[in-house]
Amino acid sequence: MSLAAFPEAVHVRAPGKINVYLGVGGRHGDGYHALATVFQAVSLYEDVIARDADDFTLSVFGVADPSTVPVDDRNLAMRAAKILASATGYTGGVHLELHKNVPVAGGMGGGSADAAAALVACDALWGTGLSPQRLHELAARLGADVPFALHGGTAVGTGRGDQLNPALARGRFDWVLVPSDEGLSTPEIYARLDTHRAENGALADDPPLSLDVPVPVLQALRAGDPNSLAACMFNDLEVPALLERPALDDIISDGLHAGALSGIVSGSGPTVAFLCETPESAQYVQASLEATGRTALHVHGPVPGARIISA
Repeated sequence: MSLAAFPEAVHVRAPGKINVYLGVGGRHGDGYHALATVFQAVSLYEDVIARDADDFTLSVFGVADPSTVPVDDRNLAMRAAKILASATGYTGGVHLELHKNVPVAGGMGGGSADAAAALVACDALWGTGLSPQRLHELAARLGADVPFALHGGTAVGTGRGDQLNPALARGRFDWVLVPSDEGLSTPEIYARLDTHRAENGALADDPPLSLDVPVPVLQALRAGDPNSLAACMFNDLEVPALLERPALDDIISDGLHAGALSGIVSGSGPTVAFLCETPESAQYVQASLEATGRTALHVHGPVPGARIISA
């Protein structure tokens, strides 16, 4: 490839996600819990623009307080770029612009979407030409949600959540999201779950180290039936999230009262996701929640994973 063929900048968009179902088992020796989850990518996106640079730098846009998003190696997008460079022998750098729309520390995988977008953007910018399988392997080294942000759609995640199998989801599912001004720490929510289980004897035996997604969840997705899906939505992390942030219970109650089929804390929270029967009912739920002074976002899924918008 000639030098002229390399793009000056690559813009990649990657979606946030909702955990339609999230079962949490015991903790493995590496510190990660066993998971069985169903991810659905939704139409709330992170945009990452990669430009050639001598070093690795990062800037953040779209958040009220940029200090909430690190710009060093604590940032998954920065780590993604460096892992790709190391894996391919690339000796230059990159400047990443993160334009954030997914709530920060909101349980919707915004940081993971940034990382997936950075992998795709840098691969295109540098002309390293990795296969989708190799990108998936690098993504899995960054965290359980990053491989899903690469692929999008609807998928079952097992193991740490990074062992993905596509799930057939017919039609469109409409969601209303209520983000919170202050995020929650995923490690702290998992730790609180462990403590809660130990104190309350929630599980008679040790939590299992291997889990499966219940069949009714998969059947509801295959049927494209929001009513059936609403009946089996579940999140093991909802209890510790509500313990940490009791006000989330009021949000769930208000959304259900407004007509949502079901409400659930997304991932480790604190974003609350409401499943609605139709786009019109979602618009009504959104308006009702906004009338209480809350921010409410109407999104839909499933949508594709990380993809190049321009290069």
